[in-house]
Amino acid sequence: MLRNRSAPPVSVTPVLTYPDVGEAVTWLCRVFGFVEHVRIGDHRAQLGFRDGALIVADDSHGRQSPDDSGVTQSVLIRVDDVDRHHVAAQSVGAVIVSPPTDMPFGERQYSVRDPAGHHWTVTQSIADVAPEDWGGETVQPW
Repeated sequence: MLRNRSAPPVSVTPVLTYPDVGEAVTWLCRVFGFVEHVRIGDHRAQLGFRDGALIVADDSHGRQSPDDSGVTQSVLIRVDDVDRHHVAAQSVGAVIVSPPTDMPFGERQYSVRDPAGHHWTVTQSIADVAPEDWGGETVQPW
């Protein structure tokens, strides 16, 4: 599998929404021992913990902090062939939220909603892109 410096090198990455990304990152690092790896402006950060990862996202693009309404979290899963995975998911009736799309940060992704309404993003690295090439910032390399 291709390694991409702009994406956490793990198979599953939860994305949690917070009203203030900076405060959340500070708290998560201080309280749980997460390590910040990539910061994207003031709206997103990639954290690592042992062999896992977490993305902290702000209240934008339809995301909102937990309050029993809207999307408060999503799960990112990494696959070897996002297009094949998309076809398989579609063939069994999965609700596709967005089709496979190449992203400027070196990933090809599509989104799906599960029967309970949870949002999942399926991703495949298609290039090794430095976070600085698309507007991110390397805080500590993966």
